[in-house]
Amino acid sequence: MGSSYFTSHAASILFNSLKISSFVINSSELLHYNLNLFRKKTLLISLSQSGESFEVTQLLNQLPSNVFCVGITNEADSTLAKRSDIALLGMAGTEEMTSTKTYVVTTLVSFILGWYLAGTWNDERKKMIKDLIANFKTTLANYQLWMNDALTFLGDIQTIQIIARGPSFSTASQSALMFKEATRIPATGILGGEFRHGPMEMVSEGFKAILFAADGKTYSQSIKMAEDINEFGGKVLIITNKKLPISNKNIMQIFINEPDEFLFSIQSIIPVQLFIDSYAKSKDSEAGNFYRGAKITTTE
Repeated sequence: MGSSYFTSHAASILFNSLKISSFVINSSELLHYNLNLFRKKTLLISLSQSGESFEVTQLLNQLPSNVFCVGITNEADSTLAKRSDIALLGMAGTEEMTSTKTYVVTTLVSFILGWYLAGTWNDERKKMIKDLIANFKTTLANYQLWMNDALTFLGDIQTIQIIARGPSFSTASQSALMFKEATRIPATGILGGEFRHGPMEMVSEGFKAILFAADGKTYSQSIKMAEDINEFGGKVLIITNKKLPISNKNIMQIFINEPDEFLFSIQSIIPVQLFIDSYAKSKDSEAGNFYRGAKITTTE
């Protein structure tokens, strides 16, 4: 559910790219409508930051005995950790409000699981992770270099569309959730291909979007999307790992030094997390206090 559901999209794409057939389903929908999907050779990977989300714990009560469950969670003493056949701990630490550390760590743990199951968890992968950690530190240390420009560029936000393709769709979906949780701004995470099929009609002067454009299979489509939004009068903040030769008042880019398309989906959420925090502070608000719910959702 929530962040854990969103990160599963990138993980599923990775699994499929490694020839491990995989699909994502929301825990509530699985619990109430799709339990007949389970087969003898089904591997269930269940993600929950707290390990206590209502839908996940209820699902564990109804699992057929022949289904093997891998739980990914932060909490070693949680229901998910105790009742999974194998528990993988993110160790991100407790978070009281919007998921930031947990989203990053859960995504990485699920990627490592995929590489391990495919037999490709090796020294090269481990080096990629070490480089990712180093790049995280650099990104966190240097965010003030672009933050004021980004705040000025997007200005007052009434609503925002967050667009991505491939693994970055997880990041777009999580980014939209953070906008809604932390700033109470209506936001939508949407696939780039889907945005072409109707939502492009929203674009005019005053339209604002964040677009993730990783160097990969759909990079050119993503850049064309940004150019078209600009042509129709909208503004686009592009988060990319490939510097663009674009100079336009309606397009701003933030460079992320992570060449791998999957790991880019992890590191590229940092600018959005930091932007949301800074934007909330600019409105004299604290990002992420929950007034109508709680960090752990214990009811449907």
